[in-house]
Amino acid sequence: MVDYREILRLSSDSQISQRSIASRLHCARDTIRDVQKAAQEAGITWPLDEDITNEMLRSVLFPGRYTAESTYAAPDYAYIHRELARPGVTLTLLWTEYCRRCEVEKITPYMYTQFCEKYRQWARITKATMRIQHKPGDAMQVDWAGNTLDVHDPVTGEVTKAYLFVAVLPCSCYAYVEVCGDMGLENWLRCHVHAYSYFGGVTRLLIPDNLKTGVSKNTRYDTVLNRSYQEMAEHYDTAIVPARVAHPKDKSAAEGTVRYASTWILAALRDCQFFSVQEAQAAAAEKLEELNGRPFKKREGTRREAYLAEELEYMRPLPSVPYEPAVWTPELRVGQDYLVSDGKNKYSVPFDLIGEKVVLRLTAYAAAKLHPFRRSPTP
Repeated sequence: MVDYREILRLSSDSQISQRSIASRLHCARDTIRDVQKAAQEAGITWPLDEDITNEMLRSVLFPGRYTAESTYAAPDYAYIHRELARPGVTLTLLWTEYCRRCEVEKITPYMYTQFCEKYRQWARITKATMRIQHKPGDAMQVDWAGNTLDVHDPVTGEVTKAYLFVAVLPCSCYAYVEVCGDMGLENWLRCHVHAYSYFGGVTRLLIPDNLKTGVSKNTRYDTVLNRSYQEMAEHYDTAIVPARVAHPKDKSAAEGTVRYASTWILAALRDCQFFSVQEAQAAAAEKLEELNGRPFKKREGTRREAYLAEELEYMRPLPSVPYEPAVWTPELRVGQDYLVSDGKNKYSVPFDLIGEKVVLRLTAYAAAKLHPFRRSPTP
């Protein structure tokens, strides 16, 4: 059998000619040329995984050339790969459609197991596995960066820390970052609102870490979300699915973007001196545009181009009114003077709630709203 692996290895060196490769491997120059052309069309490049055999390479480079495979209809693997990136499309659906086409053309189809195995084999050889892991418009992953920026008080010279919020769409790797003065609940919610506005749409899922700001409890059997966080998710019609504890790969895109942002935003601004959080926000916003416009290393285009071409059309529309971040107080018992307090202000309530437990919903631009807490299942 032709040593396809060795041909590809030698072909990766531009200094070695086809004549030299043919002489080393004792085969015809036409064979070398055919293998190089087929590898270029299939997108196969060296190096390859060690367990990829010459038989596997032959089936991908020259499908249907040999009699053992000519009795079966060769699937269009590139088409399968493109379709898997679309919402709701699975290998089972594509195999069913493949069988229907074979039935019309009176050709023998592969069974489902062989169909899946051959596709995965093609994907491994052509290194085309990136896009099948994340569907466009499906999820937004969020996290706080571990590194911080220094903010100097112009009067006292006191130095405080500013924190970087990071949101990313895993399919296109399109990112949003924002500098905040703290990692409190109001900033956490406000950053989500700004991220959705920046992306121009909403994803089906929202995947945060297990920080106490948003997730009160996350176990194998029960997930309890912060009430304000859940309210925001309902406003945007998205589902919050926290990453499992000690499973950073559940939001690997966010972890990778945090590292990337730490380098190209936080580290790039290390010598800048900021006198307010607003100054740091403006500088980070400029670096964000540079980050999203930076070319990929292992694929064509930039994050912005990938988002506009592959993901924007699958995003859910934004609600007509942005969510206004709100904070819910713990249970408060109404006193005999029918007043309740959030710690700063007092609010009067209907007299018939004296002795009852209530909670307050506080926003930055609206008066507190009273919600009776009589046997409410909402935490």
